[in-house]
Amino acid sequence: VDVHMTDLIEGRHRLEDFKGLAACGGFSYGDVLGAGRGWATSILERPGLREQFARFFERPDSFSLGVCNGCQMLAQLKGLVPGAEHWPRFLRNRSEQYEARLAMVEVLDSPSILLAGMAGSRIPVVVAHGEGQARFDQPGHQDQAAVALRFVDNSGAVTEAYPANPNGSPAGITGLSSRDGRATLMMPHPERVFRTLQMSWHPAGWGEDSPWMRMFRNARAWVG
Repeated sequence: VDVHMTDLIEGRHRLEDFKGLAACGGFSYGDVLGAGRGWATSILERPGLREQFARFFERPDSFSLGVCNGCQMLAQLKGLVPGAEHWPRFLRNRSEQYEARLAMVEVLDSPSILLAGMAGSRIPVVVAHGEGQARFDQPGHQDQAAVALRFVDNSGAVTEAYPANPNGSPAGITGLSSRDGRATLMMPHPERVFRTLQMSWHPAGWGEDSPWMRMFRNARAWVG
């Protein structure tokens, strides 16, 4: 179901009617000058909407995913998300430019319900962002955060080197989970490579679905 912010603001939809929220990428606010922050501000500055999001995140039967601009937005809403207090903000890429390419990420062992059963996988994924560099607010937050995805180089080693790490995030961090796993955010775009034909190359044995399809099947299985 496509739900626009105006639908929530004007009451045509309410989050209480849904179990899952996918905050998508797609050049929110022109993808410049804190695009995700502008999106989050449109929620935080409206008391009724802020309360609606807080109630949704607190519901034990809800899950959420933030991708790219949606990742930036959820990171700015971390005060409303249980178990997300150590999440970073996502700031201008170290390269000072928009980066769009296939990158290699490793899925880490995290509580994320969407990445269940995928830990240890190293999978190509689309990146397309200008503001993806993770910046933690306090010393120690990086060590306490539930990191779910990180950039690796061609040998599988964690990297901060450009271009394998397109934004310069520390320790290659590019995806995180809340402590209970119901909220997941990431800068890469798995929804753009869920089919093998969207890959520049793939092993012949993969068939039609890429490994990223597992995320969406995990969501369906969790909802039950």
